[in-house]
Amino acid sequence: MGNVITGQKIKTKDLVETSLLIALVFLATKFINFKLPISVNGGLIHLGTAMLFIAAGVFGPRKGALSGAIGMALFDVMSGWALWAPFTFIIRGLMGYIVGKIAFMGNKDGSSVKLNILAMIAGTVWNLVGYYIAEVILYGNFITPFTSMPGDLIQGIVGMIIAIPIINAFRKIRRSY
Repeated sequence: MGNVITGQKIKTKDLVETSLLIALVFLATKFINFKLPISVNGGLIHLGTAMLFIAAGVFGPRKGALSGAIGMALFDVMSGWALWAPFTFIIRGLMGYIVGKIAFMGNKDGSSVKLNILAMIAGTVWNLVGYYIAEVILYGNFITPFTSMPGDLIQGIVGMIIAIPIINAFRKIRRSY
């Protein structure tokens, strides 16, 4: 009987953590953002990327993928960008998975600053490629999507600058318990 209860607590804990991470990604995307004037589609810079990096770097690839995919796709649906939601779901989900998978490589649990930086760089590169492909599909040309890349790159860099010290702080807190 004890194992069933223990197993249930773990599942409930995972559900609660994942739900909170989805909400945090959504909120960071929705309320801490601004549009770039240089992009055709209005390009958006937001802190949801930093929150995705934190989720993946602290909780791993699964929760990173779910929080990025659902949190940012939900933002798209609720903010007049619904056309982007399927692309965002896939791109940001894979981004969270990539960041979490690299951050947790080699029995590291997101505790290696070097691996975290590498993970975030890889995630940002995937984000650039993914949204480039999405924009080629949506706009029907290969040139227009380049106008979104500066904003996506800035978003990745700012996300890294914010996420690295927060992930390190979470690691220190977890070790003390």
